[in-house]
This record gives sequence, structure tokens and C-alpha cells, in this order.
Amino acid sequence: MTNSASKYRRIVVKLGTSVLTGGSTRLDKAHMVELVRQLASLHRQGCDIIVCTSGAIAAGREHLGFPDLPATVASKQLLAAVGQSQLIRVWEQLFQLYGIHVGQMLLTRADVEDRERFLNARDTVNALLEQRIVPLVNENDAVATQEIKVGDNDNLSALVSVLAEADLLMLLTDQPGLFNADPRSNPDAQLIDEVQHIDDTLRQIAGGSVTGLGTGGMATKLQAADVARHGGVDVVIAAGHQPEVITQLWQGQRVGTRFPATTNLSASRKRWILAGPAPDGDVVVDSGAVKALRQRGSSLLPKGILRVDGQFVRGDTVRVLTEDGVIVARGISRYSAADLDKIKRQHSEQIAELLGYEYGTVAIHRDELIVV
Repeated sequence: MTNSASKYRRIVVKLGTSVLTGGSTRLDKAHMVELVRQLASLHRQGCDIIVCTSGAIAAGREHLGFPDLPATVASKQLLAAVGQSQLIRVWEQLFQLYGIHVGQMLLTRADVEDRERFLNARDTVNALLEQRIVPLVNENDAVATQEIKVGDNDNLSALVSVLAEADLLMLLTDQPGLFNADPRSNPDAQLIDEVQHIDDTLRQIAGGSVTGLGTGGMATKLQAADVARHGGVDVVIAAGHQPEVITQLWQGQRVGTRFPATTNLSASRKRWILAGPAPDGDVVVDSGAVKALRQRGSSLLPKGILRVDGQFVRGDTVRVLTEDGVIVARGISRYSAADLDKIKRQHSEQIAELLGYEYGTVAIHRDELIVV
């Protein structure tokens, strides 16, 4: 169980290049140890942790001895290809000090925009977290083209926080937060504690990257905050070198600039199921399944499915009907119509045997189902 000192059970921590290098040209392993120490403490208290890490290109340059390369996309992809393995190796060694395993996930925009790939990525994140493994997420710079790049790890971390259904996104940077003016040129600039609305005035205030080491400045952090908070995730922009910053943010202390979520994620998802796209098919269930859904708030298991009507794919919205055609619920199917037809009336343990794979033991999870 998560410590009662925090309401956050699942967090995404985005670490910019400036935080990981301390503004230098090399990875600052001493500071990375300190970050891991804080994350390990949260992990011990039951918090699910996802790290969205920048620094692959910086690690590649360092590992290759700072080569003089042409300023081309291919050069950046070369450095990312070399540096990604070096970066993950450092993270792996540091987390291992605390007995924590890590798993690497390299994503592109296509992985979060395509429905099937989005669901696969979500399932991978959940599988890692269920085994108490910390996912280390980065953009797949070595293969990403301009068309499929997210473009910066700020926005990638926002997409990951929504995908993972996180409670809190920490955008850790080289600045204490968002100011009402540029603190580099205006000594009277004041830190903004909390932002309820992101408007054009706020966007104009946001400047560029201070160090020039990373691709994301304050403007991209505003974009990321807007995406995440509309997905039901609290967001904080804070200084990655402030002592105990991760611990303090997890505990809800007033550090940096906070962007409260605009809606509860579960409520947002359920509103979408009800008011979203028209159902793509129907699943007819037996009386036992109807009782479990209505009275116990259970998930729908394959065992209770009698018939599948329509052509739908994994991730589509379907209606759940009684044998008499009465609507019981609407939900998001974990399996396609063809797959459900193969596993209907069967025990969940038989799914992998019947299909050759599985996306979990339920046909529709209770968190993705609205009883009508």
C-alpha cells in the first residue's frame, strides 16, 4: 500500500537533459544517484514509478569522446543509438543499488496514436509495474522520422502519464518552475505557484531552453502540462536539483508550479465511454454475468459471454446485452469480435491456449465499463 502521506499511487518523473548533466556535457552520475535514492524510497512505500528520461544523445557524445559530427538528423540518430544503451546501463546500475529492476521502453508518436499500439504499450507498462519493475521511457530517436516523432520528452512524458493512468507527472528541469516573467532578464520575476488555466498570456511568458542541451523549453512543458491535466493527471514543473524535490512533490508539498488535473481520470474515461463513439458491436451475456455486473461491479469474463454480434477490434466500444436484448452496460473490449467468439463460454485460464496469446483475463475490465 502507498504511504498515507501521499495521495499519489502512480507517478511519471520526466528528467530533462539539463537535470541529468547539471548543465555540463556529461551525465552527472552523482546527481542521478540522488534522484534514484528518492525514487527508491517512494518505490518501497508502494508507489508505482515511471521514469521518462532524456540524455541519450548527451550520453552518446560522451561515450564516443565528443566526436566532431555534421549537424544532421543522421548524426543525432547515431548519437542516440549509441547513447541509449549507455544511458539505460547507468540507470540499471543505480536502481540495482536498491534492488529495483528496470525495463526499457522506446516509443514514437505512432505508438500512442495508433489504437492497437497504444493498448499494447499500456499493457506493457502495467505488466512492468505489476512486477514492481520501473519502466524507463524515451523516444526512439534512432529510428523516428519527423512524421512520427513526439519531438521532445516533455510531451512524451505527458502522453505516457495518460497512457499509464498516472496520478502525477513531475516535469523536472533546470528552473524552479514557471515565472510571470523571464527570470534571466527580469530580477522582479515571481514564481507562479499554481496554474488553473493555460492561456495565450502564459504561453508568451514561457521562454526557451536555458542550457541549450535539451529540446524542450518552458513552452513545451506548458504543452505537456495541458495534455496531462486534461487526461486527469496533476502536473508540477520544478527544479530537478532542489534537495528532496521528488519526495516533496510526492507528498504534495508546495514546490514549483502546480497544474491541477481538470478532471478525474476514471470519471473522464467513463464519460467518454457513455458519450463517445457509437458502439461497434454487441456482446450477449448470460444471467450470471448480468448479476455480477449489476450487483457486484465485476469485470466481464469470457465465461459469461453467449454470443458476439458485429465486427469490432480490440479497444472498440461495445454494448453488453441480456439474452432478451436489454442493454446492461457499455464498455471497451479487450479483445476483437473474432477473438471473443473463440473464447466465449470458456474459462479465463484457457484464453492463451485458444488464441495463442492473451490481453488479460477479462473481456471488459470494470474500470472501462459503465453499467446502464
